[in-house]
Amino acid sequence: MKSYSITDIGEKRKINQDFVFCEQDTIGGLPNLFIVADGMGGHNAGDYASRFCVEVFTEKIRENKPKSPIGMISDALLETNDLLLDEAKENSGLQGMGTTFVVATIIDSILYVANVGDSRLYVIGDEMKQITEDHSLVQEMVKTGEIEKEEVRFHPNKNIITRALGASKTVVPDYFEVTLNKDDTVLMCSDGLSNMLEDKEIFGIIKEHQDDLETAAKTLVKKANENGGKDNISIVLVNL
Repeated sequence: MKSYSITDIGEKRKINQDFVFCEQDTIGGLPNLFIVADGMGGHNAGDYASRFCVEVFTEKIRENKPKSPIGMISDALLETNDLLLDEAKENSGLQGMGTTFVVATIIDSILYVANVGDSRLYVIGDEMKQITEDHSLVQEMVKTGEIEKEEVRFHPNKNIITRALGASKTVVPDYFEVTLNKDDTVLMCSDGLSNMLEDKEIFGIIKEHQDDLETAAKTLVKKANENGGKDNISIVLVNL
């Protein structure tokens, strides 16, 4: 297995509210763990939320009794959400904070995924397939036929998400299990990448640099910034 992670402030933001975690070695009952979190909230609250949730989540994975991968991830997400809400109650400057969260682990070529919000996970082989579904207002509009999928990147409400850690007492992640092929690449990213590049551009860059994940990730960040860099950009790439 090879992996690489990167996060970049972008061209327009004054603070990086994204946080990434990339660990190929064992974390608690999981053999590896990869996370992208995109925080939201005024002042430093988004920055605090994404870092807090990644740190608490990984701590819970280490502490909790091993069970199924999805079971461990689910328990840790629920506990993380509760603790984030408690943290916001205790500090008025952090009220209203939240974060997206996409997390993955790979066990015997099976990819286990959970997501809350609009940070994404793709599997790239002969084609590029988005595994997660955005929890966002524009995705709901796509479902109801109000807009076409191609309009999402440019819609004025593209940043309105419908689920997040810290948004409510009840958090409802989506869960996925995907069988990976030998040459597949897993891409996890915040919307600072997916809103700045079309899928076909992302696919082309990753396929061109499939054997050099660092170059692939840095090229994606560079291209996102060249296209405007309107948000923080975070990427995790994993090859079996």
